[in-house]
Order: sequence, then C-alpha cells, then structure tokens
Amino acid sequence: MAEKMNVGLSRNHTLLEPVPWISIPSCSMFVISLLDNGILLYMIKTGVSLHKPMFFFLSMLFSIDLLLSLTPMSKTLGIFWFNAGEIGLVGCLVQMFFLHSFSIMESAVLLAKSFDRYVAICHPLRYHSILTHSLVVKAGLMVLMRAVALVLPLPFLLQRLRDCHSSTIAHCYCEHMAMVRLACSNTCFSNIYGIFVALLIVGCDLGFILLSYAKILRAALSLATKEEQHKAFGTFLSHVCAILVFYIPVVLSSIIHRFGHVLPHVHILLANFYLLFPPMLNPIVYGVKTKEIRDQQISSPPYLCISPLSSSWLILIF
Repeated sequence: MAEKMNVGLSRNHTLLEPVPWISIPSCSMFVISLLDNGILLYMIKTGVSLHKPMFFFLSMLFSIDLLLSLTPMSKTLGIFWFNAGEIGLVGCLVQMFFLHSFSIMESAVLLAKSFDRYVAICHPLRYHSILTHSLVVKAGLMVLMRAVALVLPLPFLLQRLRDCHSSTIAHCYCEHMAMVRLACSNTCFSNIYGIFVALLIVGCDLGFILLSYAKILRAALSLATKEEQHKAFGTFLSHVCAILVFYIPVVLSSIIHRFGHVLPHVHILLANFYLLFPPMLNPIVYGVKTKEIRDQQISSPPYLCISPLSSSWLILIF
C-alpha cells in the first residue's frame, strides 16, 4: 500500500492507495500477535508466581506490542478490504505520534529487560536488592515519559512545513521522514531532530542492550557443564535475534528514507514487517521459551494456549 498525502494550505486529508495482496499475511500476523500477546498478559496477571520484575517488564513489552499492532492496523485493514483510502491530517499526525511513541517505549523496555537479565545472571545474590519494586515502577514511568518527550515535537514540526506537490509515501502508516519528504519548505530542523531521536534510540539503547548481553554471554560460558552452556547460549541467541528483528527494520527504514530510492513495495513490506513481525515473535521468544510461563500455561485452562501457528514458528526458528 502506498500513501499519498496533501499537506498544502488546506491541510485537509491523506489519500491511501490499497495493495490487496498484502492483506492476507498482514491480517494473519495481526491476529496471531493479538491472541498471543493477550493470552500472555492474562497469564502474567493471574499467575501469582509471575509477579516479579522480569515479568513486569514482559507485561509492558506485550502491552506495547498489542498497541503497536492495533494503532495502524484498524485503518490499514479498512484500506485493504473496503478501499477506505482517506485519513485526515490530524488523524495522520496522531497515528504518527502513537506509532513512534510505542516504538521508543518498546526499545526502552528491551533495554530494561536486558538490564534485568544482566543483574539476574551476573549478580544473582543482589537481584532483589537492586531491582526493587520502587525501581521497577520508576523505570516504567521513565519509559513512558521519555517516549512522549521525544516524539511530542514531531507533529508540531510537521504542521509548520508547507507541501508543494502531491507525493507518494511508501508506507502503510504515517511516518515522520516520509511526511517530511513531501515538503518544499525548509526541513533542516525537522530532519536534524529526527536523526537525533533515531541515533539516541538505536545508538544508546541498542548499544547498552548488546553490552548487557555480552556480559551475560561471558557469564554463561563460564558455567560448569556443557549442557548448561548450550541452554544458556540458546536463550542468549534467541533474545539477540528478537532484538535485532526489532532494530534492523528501524535502521533500514531510516536509511532508505534519507539516502535511498527503492521500489514502493519494498517500503511497504518493510513497514509491515516492522509493525507485525516483532509483536508476533516476542511472545515466542520471551513467553513460550520462559520456563515460568510454560509452567503457568500447563496449569491454565486449555483455551489459554499460544496459537498453533506461533508454536510452529517456534519449531521452525528455534
């Protein structure tokens, strides 16, 4: 699907052109992510044994994944199925705000979770004294406030820009850099601010995440038996893969928009992959592969199980 946005003096609407063949895989991934994240959130809420800092961060991750999928897909599926290809400018800016906010929140939660695992594995005796209830709550509030503070200027910067011609945005949602490219007025400050936010999130968050997992890997390789080392390395590898699946599309999308010229369908596939694949993958990596959640699932009613398709993904990937 491609987006056409008119942001002239009337600033009236955005026109969205459907690409129907994407609707089936997009809808399937959307439904799976909704079911799996929703079920895991219910398990964490009802399982008293899961009321720990690690699962607080996981519940935040699953909640953000739900919202990250829901924000664009209600409109996207309407375009696919009903050819409802118009969205107001205000609606487009609101969608952009929430999408970028949830993305930054997810990055922060992945960072917090990597710190949680670092303390649990490298400093197990100090775990409860370091990750107190107060610290976990403060971390959750910081995740929210940082995202809002970083993204809030973007809609106001975009409103100041003047569009000079009709252009196509190769995305299935309203995205900052794609909207900036429509303007013929001075976009220097908006570009610089967008690059600053991207470097801050990818550079700082991903850097500290990889540093934490490097220390975790070193601790895992010092375990006594080969079996323990193999198990720890498998968990490490699956977590790193899930993290890279989240960050790599962000980097590629940013590079393509600023420096590249590729076919619109490449943008579309990348946009759908970024929004739908991590929310579908995270319940597998952080849910199904976590022993406490597997134990909780065994004691839960039969209808509360991770979707069969996700289980097949688990077998295929890991």
